[in-house]
Amino acid sequence: MSDDQRLIQLRDAIDEVDDQLLALLNRRAGLTIEVGDLKRSAGGEVDFYRPEREAEILRRLSTNNDGPLPNDDLLRLMREVISTCLSLEQTLTVAYLGPAGTYTHAALLKHFGGAVTPVTQASIADVFRQVEARSCDYGVVPIENSVGGSINQTLDCLGETSLGVCSEIVLAVHHQLLSSGTELGAVERVYAHDQALQQCRSWLLANLPGVEQVALGSNAAAACRARDEPKSAAIASSEAGELYGLNTLAGNIEDTPHNTTRFVVLGRNRPLPTSDDRTMVMFSMSNRPGALAAILGVLAGRNISMSRIESRPLRNGLWDYLFFVDFLGHADDPIVADALGEIESLAAMFKVLGSCPRAVF
Repeated sequence: MSDDQRLIQLRDAIDEVDDQLLALLNRRAGLTIEVGDLKRSAGGEVDFYRPEREAEILRRLSTNNDGPLPNDDLLRLMREVISTCLSLEQTLTVAYLGPAGTYTHAALLKHFGGAVTPVTQASIADVFRQVEARSCDYGVVPIENSVGGSINQTLDCLGETSLGVCSEIVLAVHHQLLSSGTELGAVERVYAHDQALQQCRSWLLANLPGVEQVALGSNAAAACRARDEPKSAAIASSEAGELYGLNTLAGNIEDTPHNTTRFVVLGRNRPLPTSDDRTMVMFSMSNRPGALAAILGVLAGRNISMSRIESRPLRNGLWDYLFFVDFLGHADDPIVADALGEIESLAAMFKVLGSCPRAVF
């Protein structure tokens, strides 16, 4: 068999597979519609987006994937399939910290896919308000960065909201230096979110010493500013550069190559337990020796793994603090539920912020 004949044979096989994929995708879409109809027939408020169900699907497929398709690509494709099928039940509206081109926007698209309606908001507090007011179904906000630490605005809003954390997203963050100009030496000012300036501090010091640094509300806003000022640059994503028509003067300028940001999805529903969950709680306590150790000992005594602890002033002027703690497990797990009950009895104030599936990479 000649190479040309073999090529024709392979292309015919690909066409056959494509036809099978088309039939299977439409079958999946039809089953999704049936699920939606069944949910509606039960009456009451319907939760079409079930993060625990999606997480289990993605984990199962990742585990069973023998290649050659890499897991990253498999997950990206499946998220779009899930997103598109879900839109046949209901198109979700998702508020996020904007404008378009922010890392929060990228996190939203990574998690929900392209078949949702993103609704840009000017601040983290506005994202919370839109979901609380039911103007949007869900919201996406950053909560911590592996270099810059916790996002205090998100922690403060979580302490005051009626919403819960129903999912999490982990996004690798790569910063680009963008400008409408083409010469690095012509840059007189750099715009970026304060977190991005922190994450690129060493690079800026080495490559743009003495250049003014201006913090803005988002990296996308910085890209907008740099678009209109030829001698300015912005630190933002490559997607923001494409969106705002900017040139890349330097790529991947973050000081830490494994720079990642964790985002949370805010919602009114409470996900059910999966095989791999994370619970977030908030508490305050009386100012007495050993109080914090006693509370953390509740987790240690039950072999519950704590993954994060953060403190924030109570803003009452008395040097009291709120503590934010993440640990593995779901609030509905019997051992975790027992621990939560004991922590609540020891704390002056206590709140479960949410239990959700851990991010699927």
